[in-house]
Amino acid sequence: MNNEEQNNNSINHSTTNRVIHDAVQATGHVIGQTVHAVGDGAKVVGHEVVAVEKKAKNFWHMLGPGLTTGASDDDPSGIATYSQTGAQYGFKLIWLSLFTFPLMASIQEMCARIGMITGQGLAANIRQYHSRTAIYICTFLLLAANIFNIGADFGAMTKALQLIFPSFPFGPTVIFFGVSGLLMQIFMSYGRYAKYLKYLALVLFSYVITAFYVQIDWNSVLYYTVVPHFDFSKDQILLVCGILGTTISPYLFFWQTSQEIEEKQLAQGIANGVAPGDVETGTKMPASTAKEIKNMRVDIWSGMFISNMAMFFIIAVCSATLFSHGVTNIGTAADAAAALRPFAGEFAYLLFTIGIIGVGLLAVPVLAGSAAYAVSESFGWKFGLNRRLKEAKAFYGIISLAVIVGIGLNFIGLDPIKALIYSAVLNGIVAPVILYFIVRLSSREDVMGNNKNKRLTNIVGWVTVVFMGVTALATIYTLFS
Repeated sequence: MNNEEQNNNSINHSTTNRVIHDAVQATGHVIGQTVHAVGDGAKVVGHEVVAVEKKAKNFWHMLGPGLTTGASDDDPSGIATYSQTGAQYGFKLIWLSLFTFPLMASIQEMCARIGMITGQGLAANIRQYHSRTAIYICTFLLLAANIFNIGADFGAMTKALQLIFPSFPFGPTVIFFGVSGLLMQIFMSYGRYAKYLKYLALVLFSYVITAFYVQIDWNSVLYYTVVPHFDFSKDQILLVCGILGTTISPYLFFWQTSQEIEEKQLAQGIANGVAPGDVETGTKMPASTAKEIKNMRVDIWSGMFISNMAMFFIIAVCSATLFSHGVTNIGTAADAAAALRPFAGEFAYLLFTIGIIGVGLLAVPVLAGSAAYAVSESFGWKFGLNRRLKEAKAFYGIISLAVIVGIGLNFIGLDPIKALIYSAVLNGIVAPVILYFIVRLSSREDVMGNNKNKRLTNIVGWVTVVFMGVTALATIYTLFS
């Protein structure tokens, strides 16, 4: 090889090395930039995930009395009513889940504001600003209605549990549900008990999940949701009255108002370093801030939305399975769960059954507690789950009475359907009267100050009063005609 060829090879070799070196450097630079970009992207995604998680936690902390009140509305008796609606009429009455939502949420928001602004429960405010006689009568009817409802719920919960564990005896299981729940309500601190109720409310999502394990014609669901159907037959009138009585029910009004007071007492007690029960009801508490009112509205509307969402999915599931297979007569929530089994499968059946038990565990304390709030406030007794037993003996006595008599109804052969009818009639009488007082109180400037009802809220309130008055008359007429 001559010198010229050697020089050329050397140059080519040097050029090749330089090209390879430059290519490696460029590739390394690109990889470095890519890794850096991915790292920056991961940081951005990480920050976004943290932000979403923080928002979710803040939202969860905002939820409280509104969530538990809304969830308790879908008690086993309510589940039976919604199941019967879907089984008997298919999707035709599913529009009621949408129609009742703003009515229910508006009324509950009025109740919450009354409690937050006045520092007194609903019964105490009616007693102070309106008629003592009216509140005494309404309170007595509410107590009776709630006891019938509690009895029916205990029976439904036990029947549901027997679907999963057939060997469990009926009587002892009813007693277990009643006594264990009563002991928790009396002896557990309010802060812990409120959290227990709050987490129980999540069981409503079992009905949402169930809907995706069955075949549902969602186009038909959408059509019947936005286009109301009603045929004015006696059976349909009675069923619609039952739905409205279950959805916009008096016990929810009293529970919501008093729970807002309990929450304020808990917060003030923590702030002042004293037991919440030592903060006297009706005493001057710090004025509710705009942020507290806003959070309350988020809580209320979210809770009522979840409640009506559960109603929507229960009707949809029972329509798609029971109605489509000719199963049109449902007596109890447990009957609905058992009827679903051959058509929806084991998992959907199990979810539906667990939902009945879970919501029952939430609803019974609310039914008993709301009656105790109403009676205690009417007679000026000390009350509150923030108080110990020795500080509010009459209040806890009413809770115990409601639970014990509710247990007893299951041992005297009372038909659960008849118990629900009695409850519906009594609630039908009470609801319009209490609704009238709620709208009047929440619209009075001398009671509510700047937090009185706005014009639109007043309109919705009075429409609800009239609507529930007509419903009450229709219920009584249809039952006894």
